[in-house]
Amino acid sequence: MKNREISVRFANKHDAKRLLDIYAYYVKETAISFETEVPSVEEFKSRMEDILKNYPYIVACYNDEILGYAYLHPFVGRKAYDLSAETTIYLNPNKKHMGIGKKLYTVLEDIARVQNITNLYSCIGYVDEDDEYLNNNSAKFHEHMGYRMVGKFINCGHKFGRWYHMVWMEKVIGEHKEIREFLRFVDIEYTFN
Repeated sequence: MKNREISVRFANKHDAKRLLDIYAYYVKETAISFETEVPSVEEFKSRMEDILKNYPYIVACYNDEILGYAYLHPFVGRKAYDLSAETTIYLNPNKKHMGIGKKLYTVLEDIARVQNITNLYSCIGYVDEDDEYLNNNSAKFHEHMGYRMVGKFINCGHKFGRWYHMVWMEKVIGEHKEIREFLRFVDIEYTFN
């Protein structure tokens, strides 16, 4: 499978089960997600529908196989933060290091710019030393994608009987010169290349 053969499309509620299958690995086997219980398909679908009211939710596919997904969601949730958004990405754990994450984030950033979003943030589990549940590969990926570390919370997440740090990383993707209105995802047009 070559990167150019991987397509990106918008997620829909019918993808929920397959996306949840990817996410369940991160909940049960890693400290990448600080969630400790795998949500039901109905809960996961509800989360997707809530996000899709205002933000993009995209999947990477090879033929009919979903390789990973990414989405934007509110940063903090106050009106003054409308032109900022938080990013989330999860890849099939058997399909890493294939350029899928870069492809998803590139599309996500393009859509964010159409929505007039200027700042992207990512909340990432972080360790001083790698263990079997967490390493700093996600932070390294985000750094490679142009994000910079802007904050570190010490031992704020507890999972698998251990304490984990959390870091915030930021990428500025737009100019802050003019005041622009946040455009909800449902109100924009976007075509995949």
